[in-house]
Amino acid sequence: MTSQNKDKAVHAAPQPFWRGRALTDFSKAEWESLCDGCGRCCLVKLEDEDTGEIHFTDVGCRLLDPETARCSDYGHRSRRVRDCIRLTPESAVGLSWLPPTCAYRLLAHGEDLPDWHPLVSGRRESVAEAGISVRGRVAALETELTVDELLDHIVAWPAKVPKAAKKRAAVGKGRKAKA
Repeated sequence: MTSQNKDKAVHAAPQPFWRGRALTDFSKAEWESLCDGCGRCCLVKLEDEDTGEIHFTDVGCRLLDPETARCSDYGHRSRRVRDCIRLTPESAVGLSWLPPTCAYRLLAHGEDLPDWHPLVSGRRESVAEAGISVRGRVAALETELTVDELLDHIVAWPAKVPKAAKKRAAVGKGRKAKA
């Protein structure tokens, strides 16, 4: 294939649905497919009353299944968990506690999906392989601890991009540059 034909093939390929569109234009199915299933947003967060700073814990919501990093009652989560927030295109822009790896946050801020996201990789396991998933990292569920005990579970990792994901991104950028 000549380089001219390669250029035509690249330009002829349709863009993924999430590129070049406003979040408000996504169908319900498209919106739901953006969730990578990492479970980071389902970890209990504590807000410092004095500073407003948000602290993640390694404690899961009572509906979080720590083995799958998925909500055990996703369809009814808002009814069963009073403070469960249903993400909207508008809230995705302003929620400072969304993890830096969250597809909703990334797209709301004009970034693309990373190579480990299932919509890009075509595999759900790529989330765990990149170190994004909470699977195997949840110490307890919120129903198992007192409020005071939650303070002992403050962790930094949910608010960071894991090293494995950064390495994958660097390798992916290297591949794109060669293409």
